[in-house]
Amino acid sequence: MEVLPINHSRFGAPAVRWIGRQPQQSWDHALDLLGDPGTECLVAAVRHDPGSAFKLLTEAKAHDMPMPVILLLEPYESLLAHKLRRAGAYEVLDAGVEAEELNAIIAQARAAYRALLPQPQAAPWRHNLVGRCAAIERLGEAISLIAERRSTVLITGETGTGKEVVARAIHQGSGRKGALITLNCTALPESLLEAELFGHTKGAFTGAQQARAGRFEAAHKGTIFLDEIGDMPLDLQAKLLRVLQEREIQRLGSSETIPIDVRVIAATNADLLSKVEDGRFREDLYFRLNVVPVHLPPLRERHGDLPLLAQHFVVKICKLEDIPAKTLTRAALERLELHHWPGNIRELENTIERAIALSGRREELLPADFLLPVPLKKPAAALPELSHLTLPESGLDFEGIIAGIERTMIEQALRRTNGNKSAAAELLGLKRTTLGAKMRTLGTGDQMRALSA
Repeated sequence: MEVLPINHSRFGAPAVRWIGRQPQQSWDHALDLLGDPGTECLVAAVRHDPGSAFKLLTEAKAHDMPMPVILLLEPYESLLAHKLRRAGAYEVLDAGVEAEELNAIIAQARAAYRALLPQPQAAPWRHNLVGRCAAIERLGEAISLIAERRSTVLITGETGTGKEVVARAIHQGSGRKGALITLNCTALPESLLEAELFGHTKGAFTGAQQARAGRFEAAHKGTIFLDEIGDMPLDLQAKLLRVLQEREIQRLGSSETIPIDVRVIAATNADLLSKVEDGRFREDLYFRLNVVPVHLPPLRERHGDLPLLAQHFVVKICKLEDIPAKTLTRAALERLELHHWPGNIRELENTIERAIALSGRREELLPADFLLPVPLKKPAAALPELSHLTLPESGLDFEGIIAGIERTMIEQALRRTNGNKSAAAELLGLKRTTLGAKMRTLGTGDQMRALSA
């Protein structure tokens, strides 16, 4: 395989293997790197040799844990790049790509690959705690400190942020021998919730034909997870407070007390302090629950975690469906990153599951598989007035005009930001990598490159 020598000092990403760093690097060396467990990403630069690039992608996909391959082409051809992406390349770029842009793509590729790797050294409770943003790192540290304690934990966060996943992680790390018992406080009518929590005796109410233990008894020596605790009725809040204080329960219809050893984890998406002020939640219960507060950030604030989570769900769902793990294309990841995710991680998992179903036997997931609403990057009022444009009788060069508009807007953005491509991309509502690709396509001369120099 003919390769391009690359000045490796321009790029600082570790754990990345390069084809083309030295002219003598060969096809055999490329295969060696594919089998190297220390390789997280392969960057290959090829000149006038698309056949070897396709062969490299085929070899990469043959491994049990196929790593991302980034290809640098000279010359860059958009049609060939499209075919290589469809063949499994994580990204295909012009060989003259800037270091900053390439490093950003490498970081994203490595994050997606690391999500696939088993972590045998990690504690079992960490396996489903996916993410490497600062908030998740702090969460992991907090769980390692509090898991073995009996302290009550209150988990807060928007719907779909993974509160039950965190509760399971705390229970797994606790070493408690009993089970984790879960109950959504909004899942049952008020008339049945008390009996479900504390159990009942025979004849305690109509239909109670025999005595039955409640969730607290079932969680003895273990953990009970009370989701949506903010919606618990006030009279039950008083009884729950007594359980937390006395560590004993009374079955409905009985005067006997039953001692229990249960760790309580509660969760809510509501502002409990506001409910306290409004008289809808007991202040004393709030302080009993909020011994160890844990807050989960929404997905839109977990910068850099979306590729890891998306790949995690791809692997999980494909395993459940008993099919080979599909590949998330770079274009698909970019489409996911444009979405606001009001439903957070739960919405992401459902979106991935739907995409896998819609992709059929295709090995890769494409942007069209996700059925997400088109993002509104700019309000309509910010768009220029175009109603005065008319189509000439003789027709026009549509592609040329559109390219001219794109070139003009990019040049203006670069001038306004003094050549700062990141700021220009934000001004245009584009990803920085998308702006770079458009500049390579449109700026055939030195003018546009000079603007961003």
